[in-house]
Order: sequence, then structure tokens, then C-alpha cells
Amino acid sequence: MSDFADKVVLITGGRSGIGKACAERFASHGATVITAQRGQDETFESIEADFLDPDAPSSVIADVVERHGRLDILVNNAGLMREGNAIEFSEKDWAETIKVNLTAPFLLIKYALPHLIKTGGSIVNIGSIEGLGSNPRHAAYCASKAGLHGLTRAIAVDHGPDGVRCNAVAPGWIDTDLNDEFIDSLGDPEQFRQKIGNIHPVGRTGKPNEIANLVTWLAPPEAAFVTGQIWTVDGGRMAKLSLPDL
Repeated sequence: MSDFADKVVLITGGRSGIGKACAERFASHGATVITAQRGQDETFESIEADFLDPDAPSSVIADVVERHGRLDILVNNAGLMREGNAIEFSEKDWAETIKVNLTAPFLLIKYALPHLIKTGGSIVNIGSIEGLGSNPRHAAYCASKAGLHGLTRAIAVDHGPDGVRCNAVAPGWIDTDLNDEFIDSLGDPEQFRQKIGNIHPVGRTGKPNEIANLVTWLAPPEAAFVTGQIWTVDGGRMAKLSLPDL
């Protein structure tokens, strides 16, 4: 595991779930971690930012560099999911999903690149298996994550010669507070937990730290020949063909 003692890491949406697990893992190996999201982070140094605001990405990057003089690693983790099929979904909800999940990462990358070029830094985007397939009523979310995967490849191609790598991690079902709240709202949460676990070949859903393990492997120079890749971490879910309930 790399030593991040002299590295400055920015993680969007780093106050909970996958982002928090990433922040904890980077920090445990010496990194200076800054999280950016709505509200303050009580654990890590943070910047309050609403990524629906088009000025937020440039402001966040400028703030990090002003505080620490450099930026080594950018983790684009903040995301938004609203449900509805194409008929039901409003143009406002569509636009806001794309703003947070795709436009904000693009702008963060845009403004971070001059600093990452100086440090030979790297970018890790948190995509989704829904950028590869789709759950029902997730048209906007799927489109935004597929776009983020495409952006990942494009940045890797354009800025590899500048010494900057860009990869994405595509998680499957992960046990975050948000997912737990959704399950607890159902009529039979324990039955749902059993069923959702059973659709994975490993027999369970994932943990945030299992995503963080890969993010922190992709970020440092040890992974110097790895770029432009979408890494699926889903307990084998995308590899398993479905059958009807028997």
C-alpha cells in the first residue's frame, strides 16, 4: 500500500458512504484529505459545496490549492439519483442529475488538471454498474454514469501525455446509509436483504471499504500503467445471467 504522506486528496461527497471510506483509507496512509459536499464534514477538513451550482467546481479546486498549495488526487464521488422513466421524468430532474453526476466531475477535472499536471497526479471517478446496465426507472442516472465512464476514457487519452492518469470504479450494490434507509422503508427489509444478496455470486452485497481499497490502489504511482479503465466491483453481479424465481 502506497504512502500518501505528502499527498493532497480531494474527495467530493466524502462525508458518508463510499466517499467516507475513501477518505478514511487515504488518511490512514498519511494523506491530507479534503472533502467537498453540502454541509460540513465533522471528521475531515471540508469545503461546503453544492454541485448544482456551476461555479462550485472551480471554487472548490481554488480553495484546496489556496489552503495546501497543491493537489495530487481527485476522487469524483458526489452523486445524485432520482427515479422515473422517460415519460415521468421532468426536464428539471434530468438536468440536475446530469449537472451533479457528469458536468460537475468534468468541471472539477477541468480546473484540477493544471495542478495535477504539476504533481503527476491522478483522477478516480466513481461510476456505477448502471453505466453498464440499467435498473428500472433510472434513465437519467444510467445516462449520467455511462457519460462519466466515457469522460474517464477521454481524459485518460487526452492527458496521459501530461502525466495524469484517469480511471473509474463502477460499484454494484454497496451497503451505504442511503441504501440501508431505502431497504428499511420496505415492507419486509430482511427478506429484501436476503434477495439482494442472493443475486450476487459472492452471496452478499458490498461494503464501502471494498470500493475504497481499489480507489486507493488506482491513485498512486504503483498503478502508473493503469489508465482509461472502468473497474467493475460488484460481487460478480454483472457476470451472472438472471433466471426466473423457481
